[in-house]
Amino acid sequence: MGAALGAHPWAYPMLEVLHIVGIALLLGNLLLLEARVWGLAAEVPVAPLARLSLGLAVSGFGLAALSGLLMFATQPAELLANRMFTVKVALMMLAACNAGWFHARRSLERQDFAARASLLLSTALWLLVITCGRWIGYW
Repeated sequence: MGAALGAHPWAYPMLEVLHIVGIALLLGNLLLLEARVWGLAAEVPVAPLARLSLGLAVSGFGLAALSGLLMFATQPAELLANRMFTVKVALMMLAACNAGWFHARRSLERQDFAARASLLLSTALWLLVITCGRWIGYW
């Protein structure tokens, strides 16, 4: 399947488009929730906003992950040998651990310093993931 995706003139570029849309949904909704936890739009209740934004963020992650796996299938050996790709995967694992910790401690209910710090770390990690993803082709 990877060879077929790589051979078709439109398949890989469309996977890249889907990947970018997934990233936008993920990061955009995380930033929205972070802004609320940091005090912007304090009149908006956190719980309904979190249900909406986290649902869209998870959908975005799913779209980015699926398209990313399909892109990976077109050149797995080259990507596994690419340092930026391995750093990107490691950063995604750190982001997943951070998200797990954030939700396990019920940070949305607390909205304390640790919750804010975790959200900032999440944003930083995802921005680094995006940066590494862009650098894959140049490394």
